[in-house]
Amino acid sequence: MNRYNILEDLEYKDTVAISLMFENELSKEIRILMKENQIMKEHKTAFPITVEIFEGEIEFGVEKQIHKLVKGDIVSLSANIPHDLKANKNSIIRLTLAKKDSVARVSGVLKL
Repeated sequence: MNRYNILEDLEYKDTVAISLMFENELSKEIRILMKENQIMKEHKTAFPITVEIFEGEIEFGVEKQIHKLVKGDIVSLSANIPHDLKANKNSIIRLTLAKKDSVARVSGVLKL
């Protein structure tokens, strides 16, 4: 059994905070903390992803079209689709990655 409290140790920093909550034989669960007005520039992944807005509000750009996502929204995105994020409020985001994907790749988006 894996256990993680997504609400523990919340610290909104000057950069987007990315942490691995846990992984299992199929996927990796990532927590992303974004302070209001922070962005993750356009990027893509070789694997499908699932994004859940646990708290807050973001603009989720998909192929240049902006979607407003709010607390409770969950979206899935196929592999190789360009996307970007902008926090409209302090936000807690749960990101589900394929097992073959990496947390380092997600962190690398911040350096683009």
